Amino acid sequence: MRKTCSFCILLFMEYKYFGRTGIKVSPLCMGTMSFGGIADKEMSGKMYASARDAGINFFDSANVYQKGTAEEFLGEFMAHERHDLVVATKGFFPMSGKVNDKGASRKNLTRALHDSLKRLKTDYIDIYFIHGFDKNTPLEETLTTLDTFVRQGKVLYTGLSNFAAWQVEKALRITEVQNLIPVHALQPMYNLVKRQAEVEIFPMAQTESLGVMTYSPLGAGLLTGKYGLKKRPAQGRLVDNPMYTTRYGKESYYRIAEDFTAYARELGLKPASLAVAWAASHPAVTTPIISARTAEQLQDSLDSVKIHITEAMHERLAGISPPPPPATDRTEEQTSFNYDSILTKK
Repeated sequence: MRKTCSFCILLFMEYKYFGRTGIKVSPLCMGTMSFGGIADKEMSGKMYASARDAGINFFDSANVYQKGTAEEFLGEFMAHERHDLVVATKGFFPMSGKVNDKGASRKNLTRALHDSLKRLKTDYIDIYFIHGFDKNTPLEETLTTLDTFVRQGKVLYTGLSNFAAWQVEKALRITEVQNLIPVHALQPMYNLVKRQAEVEIFPMAQTESLGVMTYSPLGAGLLTGKYGLKKRPAQGRLVDNPMYTTRYGKESYYRIAEDFTAYARELGLKPASLAVAWAASHPAVTTPIISARTAEQLQDSLDSVKIHITEAMHERLAGISPPPPPATDRTEEQTSFNYDSILTKK
């Protein structure tokens, strides 16, 4: 039986309010995408125990992770302490080849939620996410379906994952006008090479007081020290999985990874620890989602809470990768060559 290290919890875990929900979550969220896939049940259980020993009370899953196996494992691991945890899961992506077994329609989401509840062995989900934007289903239908879930007591709070800022804002306005349960959370991608969220998603989330749990802080392993311009491991998601080789395949990303690793070593830090700390340091981020193949790998991400990103460190890290252009493409406004500076000088 796992024994919680209360001293470690008090020392490093500063629990944070999750948006406007009134609930507090750990500064790291344990992701379960590897459960039942690259991590078998025994290793998944070890990672769950390591996360709990470190003070993590926030766990993220999705029905599509190993076609439900990840949820099943999490449901078994957390059965004895369900109400001590904040559990998020998601629905949207296909679970089979059947034509209606996907998307954000009322039909698919209703089935997806009920199946997730069974696999997780719980009668409610703390935060239920729509895993992607469905261009074929009216957003009003999706949001009224989520409203029904909350009013039934099967879901406590709702969230949107992989949505553009305009899609989120549209959803927020629909819930206001139609008096529906509001959206409380976002789940965007964010790491040193994928910084698009800084442009509109993060500012919007801060303005709307939304909880933000970012995923892929390690860039699918890119920022763990294993990759560089001429450095590749024999195996890993960036090597074995076409989805991730496509997402992180640019040569410039490997240059960033190499420079980042060199700076981490200069600081005497593990690259993975620094990468997670970087993602967590943005003021809009409530908690990054961490994951790993093994409990040993997971420890580097857990150790990120011990790192304080100073202003100087942030400036150095931000300089390693190019910032995304502003939403209006008026790049000069990020320099001194803009109307404000010109008029001020006069």
